[in-house]
Amino acid sequence: MTQTTYQGAYQGTDATGQASDPLIIAGQSFSSRLWLGSAMYASPEQMMSAFKAGQPGFITVSLRRQTANEVSDNGHWALLTEWMADSESQLLPNTAGCHSADEAITLARMARALFATDWIKLEVIGDQHTLQPDPFELVTAAEELTRDGFKVLPYCTDDLVLCEKLLAMGCPVVMPWGAPIGTGKGLLNPYQLRTLRERLPEAVLVVDAGIGRPSQAAQAMEMGYDAVLLNTAVAKAHDPIMMAGAFRQATEAGRQAWRAGAMTERDMASPSTPVAGLPFWQQVPS
Repeated sequence: MTQTTYQGAYQGTDATGQASDPLIIAGQSFSSRLWLGSAMYASPEQMMSAFKAGQPGFITVSLRRQTANEVSDNGHWALLTEWMADSESQLLPNTAGCHSADEAITLARMARALFATDWIKLEVIGDQHTLQPDPFELVTAAEELTRDGFKVLPYCTDDLVLCEKLLAMGCPVVMPWGAPIGTGKGLLNPYQLRTLRERLPEAVLVVDAGIGRPSQAAQAMEMGYDAVLLNTAVAKAHDPIMMAGAFRQATEAGRQAWRAGAMTERDMASPSTPVAGLPFWQQVPS
């Protein structure tokens, strides 16, 4: 079977002969394909423990929920800064809560000044009930921020034309939703997600939003997606630390399955030990 090659695909072995599979985005290598949010944990200490279990490649933070005052945020920012200094995780500011391109652009520029990074997760919400992105405002904001030197990672729907436009204007990643934010419903439209992977073989694709279980993360990775981004599924689990570890393993397993290449599905049964063509004394009697 011939496997499609794109930026996130299997890239051989390293100098020690071990399998290497880095995710390259805008020239930067990421060892983990599980990305986590930093909101909704019961405490900053629980958040830190979840990060240790999950070892995320990116950690998202919302400027609207951050403060420079370490007392008023219950030590959240101090512990997050400590984690970023001691781990391989990359900070990814988020324009969560924005409803227009102008609002998102302003917030992104504030985030760059505050966090000293050009990486930005771009969210422009169009519908307050479903939290569906506004495709028109999203494209406008992405175009302006890309011109301004940002590495824009847009949260979008699974619309092929929208994803193509975002990639064409210079976004190094597109992040279609699996389901509405925080629902935990998983991949509601696997057909469309598979279509995106097939039609955009060179793109880095990340499923963002809607994942609730590790099996759903594994499903996305088995489709050939390069990473998954989630928050609620870990932060609101009964045991967030154990769940973060489960998501890490599921993401790795799904990626390995994609690299290995799954068998072709069949409509008819096919015996694992065929008897056709064997001498009669080797055949199992009925």
